[in-house]
Amino acid sequence: MQTLSTVLLSWYKENKRNLPWRGGKDAYPVWVSEIMLQQTRVETAIPYYKKWLQKFPTLIDLAHASEEEVLLLWEGLGYYARARNMHRTAKILIENHKAIFPHSPAMLQKLPGIGEYTANAIASICFGTPVAALDANGKRVFARLLDLDQPVSSNQAKKRIEQFATNLLEKADAGDFNQAIMDLGSLICIPLEPKCQNCPLPFFCDAYKQNTQSMCPVLKKKKVIPLYQVVAAAISDEAECYLLAKRPKGGMLPGLWEFPGGKVEDGEDDSTALQREIREELNTTISIGTLIGSYRHAYTHFRVEVRAYRCNLNGVMPQAVEAQELLWVRCEEMDRFAMGKVDRLISRDLVHDIPA
Repeated sequence: MQTLSTVLLSWYKENKRNLPWRGGKDAYPVWVSEIMLQQTRVETAIPYYKKWLQKFPTLIDLAHASEEEVLLLWEGLGYYARARNMHRTAKILIENHKAIFPHSPAMLQKLPGIGEYTANAIASICFGTPVAALDANGKRVFARLLDLDQPVSSNQAKKRIEQFATNLLEKADAGDFNQAIMDLGSLICIPLEPKCQNCPLPFFCDAYKQNTQSMCPVLKKKKVIPLYQVVAAAISDEAECYLLAKRPKGGMLPGLWEFPGGKVEDGEDDSTALQREIREELNTTISIGTLIGSYRHAYTHFRVEVRAYRCNLNGVMPQAVEAQELLWVRCEEMDRFAMGKVDRLISRDLVHDIPA
């Protein structure tokens, strides 16, 4: 009699995705891929992964790189703490672990940026440790197999899924099993309209038997995400350079370069808000010119609409009151400085808007 595990692994053997980080047991590329896939779709991560391995083919190469190099290569993937944590982890592994990843999930979780799922994925794929790696795809698959009526984020649901998955791992290759669950969730057991007609596990799926697939998994209601209005100043000097500020440590997007500015407060128009932000951030004043563009971007817990303006100094030379550092940079040199998505768009619109 075939078990759920044998049927799943047989399907995986024939249908697994051809991903560039699969096929080996070296923990470094698996770790890189898993960190990149946090909050990022596979098709988006693949070109970044390939460029990363070209630039930093080994853990030692990454550890010896500068933070600026790391952030610049990561630019566009977002959630930059992931890149900084990878850089820190590489240094820790070189200094304290002889450049070898720990085999234990508990030890892996002590490294910056490695949580339970990532630790279990590395340990199972690279070292054969019999632990379940439950990402969003995996939780959805198991929620349907068990026809859970609790939110998958609840402790009760988590315990049931972990126990069920761990029991299945007893007679299966943990790495292949976890990757098979990931692929099933990505290709077949998708969120809104699961392709049950193509699924290898209908006879093992309680949600399929009860026709409740569309109701699983149960999710908590999402909070309303606020939209903030933000203004930014592209301040130029006589040499046609623009002022960039390096974001402070400890705040949001630390170490990235930006055009100075900030949030529009209640009762302010763009001009009033921008003048106030420049006084607070740079201890100077500006004259505000034409609008460069308006840009929208979504973060995890909020969204922003940023309006960027061409500006000129009409006060003293700027001081780095809040920023780590200030630099005057020509448009054609801005690609050398790591920026968030909106500031990169502003920099490129400046280049395209320069008169011939």
